[in-house]
Amino acid sequence: MIEAAEIPDDEAIDAALAAIAEGRPMSRTQSSLLRSMLSSVWSMTREGTSAGDLKIADAALAEMTEAFRVFRPYREIRKLTMFGSARTLPADPVYMLARDLAAHLAEAGWMVVTGAGPGIMAAGIEGAGASRSFGINIRLPFEQGANPFIAQDPKLVEMRYFFTRKLMLIKESHGYAVLPGGFGTLDECYELLTLLQTGKAEPAPVVLVETPGGSYWSQWQEFVEELSSGPGYISADDLVLYRIVTTVEDAAKEVLDFYRNYHSCRWVGDLLVLRLQTAPSSTELTALNREFKDIVASGSIRLASPFPPERSDNDQLELARAAFRFDRVHYGRLRQLIDALNRCTG
Repeated sequence: MIEAAEIPDDEAIDAALAAIAEGRPMSRTQSSLLRSMLSSVWSMTREGTSAGDLKIADAALAEMTEAFRVFRPYREIRKLTMFGSARTLPADPVYMLARDLAAHLAEAGWMVVTGAGPGIMAAGIEGAGASRSFGINIRLPFEQGANPFIAQDPKLVEMRYFFTRKLMLIKESHGYAVLPGGFGTLDECYELLTLLQTGKAEPAPVVLVETPGGSYWSQWQEFVEELSSGPGYISADDLVLYRIVTTVEDAAKEVLDFYRNYHSCRWVGDLLVLRLQTAPSSTELTALNREFKDIVASGSIRLASPFPPERSDNDQLELARAAFRFDRVHYGRLRQLIDALNRCTG
């Protein structure tokens, strides 16, 4: 037994980690992060954190742990998260649009993630089918629980807190579709766009979907352009972080084409490494450097081989790479660079 009063903090934390790990193999990064988590628990203990605050921390960690467990076997499969109103009825054309978009992406090999409730959330799971769906349900006193398409499925996660739910809805996906909805939908939409705008989420396609002739997103766009972009509260480049669409075909094309050549990205020191199916030709690379020099902090956009941290993690070593010192500010322009890379033929 560890006697905290007799052992310095570092030694106590090391002993606790060794006892919990029980000899399980861990990378240096895993060990360091788990040690940091134990240090945080140690600090809460020593600082006399209240029972109420501990309850929040405990529940949040438990919810994330369960979600990580559910998603872990499917990490290599691309996923679309679908947001929208819980009050949309199955006969509504918006419901049908969401259902058909989910079905289209499931046919393309994707999986669909929703909040597991009724309305648009049910439409997404109905369209994709339970075998290609995840549900992250929020426990509310005025709703019945998970919709019948995902209820009792092992890929359903129940959560108490909106912040942990939104984290998992965004963290685990590679694309996002937002359909008309109320406060909750707009909250999710704004948070998603803020994370993309600030680089707190990896670049990804966002489609704002409405039926032909609908005005939900077109009127929202007018508000954003007049009252946010116009006065300079957001940059004009930020408007490229999403696209308004009115058909399944356009929505699916926007999502799938984002990964036509671009695969993923990773920071290696101060370099942003864009992993690609096909490297741009020398002519294309010259054009890219000319067009996007405004977001290169120093040096140029160049082709690269896998970097040592990538080799150490065996991280997508077969892919081509374009690397540069991104200014970490203009993420709308980064999205435009990815679009340009998707047009490269090598």
